Amino acid sequence: MKIKNTKFKDLKIIQGENHLDKRGAFREIFLKNKMKGFNGIFWCVSKSKKNVVRGLHIQKKNNQAKYISVIKGKVFDVVLDLRKKSKTFGKCYKIILSDKNSKSLYIPKGFAHGFMGMEKENIVVYANSNYRSKKNETGILWNDKNLKIKWPIKKPLVSPKDRKNLTFMEFCKKNKRY
Repeated sequence: MKIKNTKFKDLKIIQGENHLDKRGAFREIFLKNKMKGFNGIFWCVSKSKKNVVRGLHIQKKNNQAKYISVIKGKVFDVVLDLRKKSKTFGKCYKIILSDKNSKSLYIPKGFAHGFMGMEKENIVVYANSNYRSKKNETGILWNDKNLKIKWPIKKPLVSPKDRKNLTFMEFCKKNKRY
């Protein structure tokens, strides 16, 4: 397992390795001794069909660091830096995560996160450093023109809740602490 830094402070790519044989496959997706400082206390699994977009989600209070890994399928993963003092504030980082490329993503606190399923069935497991709080959930519009995210599809399946997310500018006006 190798950890690679990105141009975004503390955002890391974790390169795992698939061990394949005639029985199937084995892959380590998380080693605590390699991810010092991350304490995943709330674990989730998301299953999405092809062309489903989820996000861009963030907790307003008790923000979460996240560790994302795809155990089946492939996703176009996007994070948006909302840390006002960061050199990459307002910029997006995009990566393909899949069961085949064995990449995972560590997202520090202060980022909104979303993804789009690229195969028939996509199963994503993620660990969060804080518990989910429904009253503190918010999101940024997946197709906000100011973010210039080039999603791999023009008309994805998006939940009614995510269609009502804020634009980046609206989020910044409402959430001055970021």
